[in-house]
Amino acid sequence: MNLNLYGHDGAWLMVDCGITFERDSTRIRPRVQTPDPQFIAERKDALAGIVLTHAHEDHIGAIPLLWERFPVPVYTTPFTAEVLRRKAAGRGGKIPSPIIECIPGEEQTIGPFNVRWLPITHSTPDTCALHIRCAAGSLLHTADWKIDEMPQVGPGFNSDWFAAAGASELDAVVCDSTNAVVPGHSISESTVRDGLLKAVAACEGRVVVACFASNIARIHSLIDVASNTGRYLGLLGRSLQTMHSAAVSVGLLERSQRLIETGHLGYLPRDEVLIVATGSQGEHGAALQRLAAGTHHQLELEPGDTVILSSRVIPGNEESVERLLKRFRDQGISIIDGESAVQPVHASGHPCQEELASMYQWSRPRLAVPVHGEQRHMKANAQIARENGAQMALTGENGDLFYLAPEPGLRRKVAMVGRLEQDEEGRLLAISPS
Repeated sequence: MNLNLYGHDGAWLMVDCGITFERDSTRIRPRVQTPDPQFIAERKDALAGIVLTHAHEDHIGAIPLLWERFPVPVYTTPFTAEVLRRKAAGRGGKIPSPIIECIPGEEQTIGPFNVRWLPITHSTPDTCALHIRCAAGSLLHTADWKIDEMPQVGPGFNSDWFAAAGASELDAVVCDSTNAVVPGHSISESTVRDGLLKAVAACEGRVVVACFASNIARIHSLIDVASNTGRYLGLLGRSLQTMHSAAVSVGLLERSQRLIETGHLGYLPRDEVLIVATGSQGEHGAALQRLAAGTHHQLELEPGDTVILSSRVIPGNEESVERLLKRFRDQGISIIDGESAVQPVHASGHPCQEELASMYQWSRPRLAVPVHGEQRHMKANAQIARENGAQMALTGENGDLFYLAPEPGLRRKVAMVGRLEQDEEGRLLAISPS
């Protein structure tokens, strides 16, 4: 769950506000957890606005739950805005007002902050890094990202945006560390598309592909795979249908004749069926779990059918995923995953070591602040930053407060953040409440 605050001259800018799920194996339905917003809720008059970088739950999921505690304008790109509206309406939450849609490349003045949306590739479209400037200095907030020159949906990665930000003499880069311990370069979505085509073409019965609902590029690729293998595509899972509909409504996807109503899937010959399903983490009640249990009301799998895991197993979900796959195997249903696939069937949405090095070389920050992942990921990211020109790299924990400019350094934990107003003015602050 992400909630970042950047402060300057008595004003604050919030970047993202997401959710996570409690890891409790004793609960069938894990409880939703949000960041603790008490600090900024007590200072809501000082909050200039909320910026959302992309449409993943860990970046936008808490907005419908918490927005009324700090009712300020929300700024984001069109796809993320559409997903936010639909998720808020579907959950009975409050739809923020106003939502100001920002086109990648444009700038907005939000209180004392100037924010420029820099298009960046990730596993969901319309993701943007943020170039944030104020009188005290400037920083690059990368959000989640990778370098993908052929992302299938949206423009390819363009380093010019980040070289231009670097030329402006950045005080800091706040950077994704998720894959900082992984050597090399992440896989392109175009490579995954080719891997899925080869895997599906070799299957004889029905094929179910499990992936994250927000991966619009993966849906685009599977529509293409369906066309090339003579299959029809069905989307099983409310979140998949919501994401697909949002992408169509903002022009990221076109409607395809290969995509049919899910109620028709059970009437087609098995070798003409390709299904995209939610539940790749073994979630209770998701489409994949119901298919494994034989309780899905629109379709039943049979021996000889195939399930392809086009996703990674999130740490902590290993047991639930293995139980799910065992149920399929016990029914004679084949499993294809990252280890058994001939070509890649999944790609991470986060940068590996070569990509991180390139980003620091382009952006040339004085200070690097690694975020996301565990301490080992952030420390690895910090080392890469130092090796590629950063004068200083700071790693912290949730709730840590950093001075970014003009004198960078770790100030203190925010357990006593109520005294923050007494700090001297004119400094650029960043705070990430746990």
